[in-house]
Formats: sequence, C-alpha cells, structure tokens
Amino acid sequence: MRKTKRRVLGSLFLLFMMTAAFSVTVFAGDGETVKPDMYATFWSLIPPVVAIGLALITKEVYSSLFIGILVGGIFAADFSFEGTVKHVLDGGIVKVLTDSANVGILVFLVILGVIVSMMNKAGGSAAFGEWAGGKIKGRVGAQLVTIILGVLIFIDDYFNCLTVGSVMRPVTDRHNISRAKLAYLIDSTAAPVCIIAPISSWAAAVSSYVEGKDGFAIFIQAIPYNFYALLTIVMMVAITVMKIEYGPMRMHELNAVKGDIYTTPDRPYADAESEKKENVKGKVIDLVFPVLALVVCCVIGMIYTGGFFSGTDFVTAFSQCVASEGLAIGSFFGLIITIALYSVRRVLRFRECMDCIPDGFRAMVPAILILTFAWSLKAMTDTLGADVFVSELVKSSAGGFMNFLPAIIFLIGCFLAFATGTSWGTFGILIPIVVAVFENSNPTLMIISISACMAGAVCGDHCSPISDTTIMSSAGAQCNHVNHVSTQLPYAVTVASVSFVTYIIAGFVQTAWIALPAGIILMMLVLLVIRKKYGKVEE
Repeated sequence: MRKTKRRVLGSLFLLFMMTAAFSVTVFAGDGETVKPDMYATFWSLIPPVVAIGLALITKEVYSSLFIGILVGGIFAADFSFEGTVKHVLDGGIVKVLTDSANVGILVFLVILGVIVSMMNKAGGSAAFGEWAGGKIKGRVGAQLVTIILGVLIFIDDYFNCLTVGSVMRPVTDRHNISRAKLAYLIDSTAAPVCIIAPISSWAAAVSSYVEGKDGFAIFIQAIPYNFYALLTIVMMVAITVMKIEYGPMRMHELNAVKGDIYTTPDRPYADAESEKKENVKGKVIDLVFPVLALVVCCVIGMIYTGGFFSGTDFVTAFSQCVASEGLAIGSFFGLIITIALYSVRRVLRFRECMDCIPDGFRAMVPAILILTFAWSLKAMTDTLGADVFVSELVKSSAGGFMNFLPAIIFLIGCFLAFATGTSWGTFGILIPIVVAVFENSNPTLMIISISACMAGAVCGDHCSPISDTTIMSSAGAQCNHVNHVSTQLPYAVTVASVSFVTYIIAGFVQTAWIALPAGIILMMLVLLVIRKKYGKVEE
C-alpha cells in the first residue's frame, strides 16, 4: 500500500514537472505585475484542494503541500517554466520566510521547543505528571483538565496549542489517552476559544476588519451567535463525560486504553523525548513556574507592541498588538527566566541548558516545515486571486436569501478557510462584505452574519491540514499530523452540521436566546444517537 502511494505521488510530481518544463510560454519581465489567466476563477482554489487531497490520500504531508505549491506556481505563471520557478521560490517560500510576522511565529515556536526540552531534561514534566497522576483520577479527569487549561489560555491560539500540549502531555500519557485525542482537545480549545475571548489576538484581528464602526463592541455582540465555537466546547465536554468516540478516533482511543497512544508507527517526535533522562531533582515548580513566566511575558510582549507602555489603555493595546512580535519577545524573556530558575535551583547547569537549544529546535522541525509550506501555498492562492473569487461569490448570493445568508456565509467561510488554511484571511474577505450588505438594512442580521463569518473561518481552519493552528496542535501534542487531521475531521464536521442548522434558525428568529439553546439541544441529541450506535470507550 505504501509503495503504491509513493508511486502515485511520484507520478503526479513528474507530471507537474513535465507540464512546467514543456510549456512554451516565456515569462515576461513584468510578469509579477500581470494577473494570471486563472486569476479570480474557480481554478484559484485548485492548488490547496490538490494539497489537501494528496495529504489525506497518501499520508505524506510535506510532498503533498509542495505539489500544491507547484500547481499554484504553474497556474500563477500561466504554465511558464521560468515563471513557475520564480513564483514558487521568490513569490512563495522565500517571500514567507522573509515576512517578519512569519519569522516571529517561527522564533516563538523554536524558543517554546527549547523551553519544553529544558523542562523535560530538568525533570519538571515528569514531576508534574507524577503529581497530577495522584490528583487527577481516570481518563475523564485528565481530558477535562486539558479542556479547562485550554479555555483558560485564551490569549492566542499558537500559545495555547504549545503550552497546553507541554503541560498536559505527561498527564494524558499516564492515563492512556491517545496523542490524536490530545491533539483534538488542544485544537478545539485554541481557535474556538480565542474567537469568543474579548481579550485575545483574534478579537483584535476581527475588530480591525469592521471599518467605520466600533469593532470591539460588534465582536462582543457577536459572541452568543458564534455557534461553532460554543458548540465545539459543548461537544468536547459531552464526549469526554459520556465517553463517546467514533470515526478514526475510536481506533486510536481503543488502542490507547491498551497502552498504544500512537496507533500508527510514524512517531515524528518520539526521538526528542527518548533522549531525555529524568532528573531526580526535578519538582512541579520546574514546570509550573516556566509556564507562568511564559504566560506573563507573552501578555506583556503583546501589549508592548500595542503601545501600552506609551500610554495606550490595556484593551486598545491588545486590539492593536502585533501578536507574532509580542509572542517572540515574550518567549525570549520566558527562556531567560527559565534558564535563571534552573541555574539557581541547580537542577540544570548552564551548559546543559544550552545543550537543549538544538534539541528543542530539532523537535520543532516538522512543524516548521509544514508551516513554511502552508504559508507558501497561501501565497500562491493570493497570487491567483482566490479571495477576489470568493468575495464576488458572496456578493452575488446576497440577493433574495437574506434570512438564509448567515448559514450560506458560514458554509463559504468554512470552505475558504479549509482551502487556504487561514482564519484571519477569511475574516478579511467576508466581514467587510457583510457590513456593506447589512449595515443600513438589518443591524441584528449583520451581527449574526459577522459571527457566521468568524464561525465558518474557525471551522474551516479547524478542519484544514494546512492550517497553522492545526499544525501547531499536532506539534503541541507531539502527534503525527495526518493522524490528527483524520481523527479530528468527523468531530469537526458533526459540530459544523449542527452549527449550519442553528444559523438557519438564527436567520429567522434573530435572537441568540432561542437559536443557541436549540443548537445545544440538537448537539446533545446527535451525540446520544452516536453513543447508541458506537457505545462507550471504557478504561
């Protein structure tokens, strides 16, 4: 089977290379200023579809993403060989790696990997696992604590993914919870929680897209209508307490109960853990204090970039912060504090702390590679005008479907975020359109539709294998990325289906007091049917 997949992948790669090589189109000197023939057409969405499809079929995420980038480069260059090379490199990989926001995220990722490596080597993770093992009873308790911690870390989704994973991984491993389930819990408390938290980098991004109005006030009003985020939290708690598992996740959890928390042989982060020797001097404080220091430093770093220390108030500083820069600054100071703590406590010598730098970097290489390719793929779709195509599609559907428009916008947001792997880009496309359509006719329906934009974007981002949040969740749980995507998809689709029906209800009743309870009741009924069909996963 694996050989067949490799042959298919190799054949596709060869086909695309031949297509580019035999093209007779000459790349013009001013090619970068000329829109490609496929600009703002359905074909602009084909590169991410190819990448996602290949990743799910072949289970090879790196090569699948690269082929998607290559297809985008070929389309953007109008099948010119020279143009394809320039678009893939200059307009893709090189461009995203010289973007300051992207570099800030990579710096944050590497430093967090180093801190995690130091916590493991100092024995902090093991000590916390031992302590929590005595306090947390059973698989249900371990999952509920993971959910609670994920909800509490609502500042930023990247920070949420990696911090929750670092803290809870020893606990979930001890209670035989699969890495795929841990990745799902992390992912479901990252973007879905950030999008309903008023003080978060996501609230800041959404507020900035509502031009000419009080974006922060609109964000607050939209929270009760963000059905996908709210129902995701309801579902997480319900399936944990009711012990429901279905789809590929069921196999992972059944194997985990028997002691195999991975299920598949591919364990990309196993070497990073196996190299660490437990330090008998390690205490719970050696994990808790660095994590708290990291939280505080990252918050300070984010409000610093928003001008808090120049006189701006706290909320405004958060709303205009540069999250990637703030996280990089905060993680740097968090690293310094962690090194100082371990040196003072003498659990690690300074040289041992420095030895953790390459170890932490190596542990994050899979996530860095996937992120780089995902960003490059997004650059290709931007060049092809995928945002313009979707924008026109939404405008054309706003005619006689006003009451159904929130549900339609939710679906479009899902598809766009799934195909491009970005929530924030989806906000930027859809929210200004919604404001223009509804601001002078129906303010309530405008709030519901803005919330549908946010919910759809988070849903598509949650499902997409090329989403940076999904990639970060895999890194945080130290789970095979394709395993995470395939096991999470049925759960996300279940919530998305219920959310779609709830948006239809909301479009007519136009009040959250009716629509949200209806969605919760429908969600519970669906889960009861699933439990009746599949039964419980017992310890």
